Amino acid sequence: MIHLSPPDIIVIILYLAAVLFVGYRATRKAKASEEDFLLAGRSLTLPIFIMTLVSTWYGGILGVGEFSYRYGISNWFIQGLPYYIFAAIFALFLAKKIRATNLYSIPDKLELAYDRKTAILGSVLTFILMTPAPYILMLSVFLQMIFGWNLFVSLIVTAIVAISYLYWGGFRADVQTDVLEFILMFVGFAVIIPFSFTKFGGFEFLKANLPPLHLTWHGGNSAQYIIVWFFIALWTLVDPAFHQRCYAAKDGKVAQRGILISIIFWFIFDFMTATAGLYARAALPNLADPMMSYPMLAEAVLPPIAKGMFYVGMLATIMSTLNTLAFVSAQTLGRDIFGRLWTANRGFQIESGLSKQSERTSHISYRTSSIATTWTKVGLVISFLLSVAIALLIPSVIQLWYTIGTVVIPGLLVPLMASYFERLRISSRYAFLAMLFGWLTSLSWLITGYLNGNSGNYPLGIEPMYPGLGVSFFIWTVGRIQDTHKV
Repeated sequence: MIHLSPPDIIVIILYLAAVLFVGYRATRKAKASEEDFLLAGRSLTLPIFIMTLVSTWYGGILGVGEFSYRYGISNWFIQGLPYYIFAAIFALFLAKKIRATNLYSIPDKLELAYDRKTAILGSVLTFILMTPAPYILMLSVFLQMIFGWNLFVSLIVTAIVAISYLYWGGFRADVQTDVLEFILMFVGFAVIIPFSFTKFGGFEFLKANLPPLHLTWHGGNSAQYIIVWFFIALWTLVDPAFHQRCYAAKDGKVAQRGILISIIFWFIFDFMTATAGLYARAALPNLADPMMSYPMLAEAVLPPIAKGMFYVGMLATIMSTLNTLAFVSAQTLGRDIFGRLWTANRGFQIESGLSKQSERTSHISYRTSSIATTWTKVGLVISFLLSVAIALLIPSVIQLWYTIGTVVIPGLLVPLMASYFERLRISSRYAFLAMLFGWLTSLSWLITGYLNGNSGNYPLGIEPMYPGLGVSFFIWTVGRIQDTHKV
């Protein structure tokens, strides 16, 4: 299906070697402290912040190709625009607040605002949200397509190339490889568009060969379907990678400006990927598997070396997200869950003080920082193994995204957002209940749909996210009323 010339294979192997080189080189700069291993010493400058955030937030490239092939430019309105909106909201209202706390993770904020029980439940939901399973599956399948390996070999290579240097270098290794992958993902798609234009023509070719609905904003999708994806884009507000990079920024201004500038780069990359998807649909209208739209377009238009560069761009897009999700899930499982349970009442504490600007700053720290690092490394190994199991159990990237987002976001969203605004905050009891029952309601709704014999046959025809958010918001409202009466 995919035919690579020797020069293409050399290009791809050089990329994999470069990732390992950059990742392991970063380990030499890593220090033993918790702050350095988890947040690179809070030293991200504006350019580095932008490159690591942009590359991290765009891993599902095969899914993007599938959506563009099926629905045309509506991919931008459904998979792009909602995320720009919520990223801008995050930047304007949350980025500086997050950086000012000097915390390490979302569970740290939940413990500081509420209590340890809420933090541990939030850690569980965060771990589920950040499982790298979709990207481990995607990268392994992609390596199978390129080299013809079986799934087991592909998984082993994925572990070595994408995970190993994180064990030694931590977040610093993640960031340094993200910089390389940011450049390569743009180069890859910058290669395929001119070749497609030269071979097939411009807009007139697309207009003549695309189904009419592919050039409409909705792509033939129903209003309910589009609205659901807007709600799924709420993922942005609770995404631990966004929070992590804000914690790691040099200051609040870097975090805020970095996100706003990143939106511009996402827009550019979305334009490139959407254009490639349209060319694939127009030139190859009868693909059996739309997820293969980008690789099949590359096979149709790209000469040797250029084809290798395009596949490197796709690999870089997946790898950058896989790295970050693997590290955040490792930190969540190791430090925020195992670490909290292991150190309960004997060394895990909240410390508060005043900064030079007289703003309240807080951080949660281990008395021995090596404990956090050790637990995170343990979490990295366990997280990878669990993610492989999940990927084998649910071998569909789109289904993994939908299931995870639908179930977890209703539990995390309301309590976490309220924790950053004093006027919206509720007591720990109601925060825990809002998180627990928001999550359980969506989960039970989802399971009921499957038990009915169809994943879309939900009670009352309502998507699982809506009742979960409704229950969480209702409990939050009750908590606010109770707290107001107490005052």
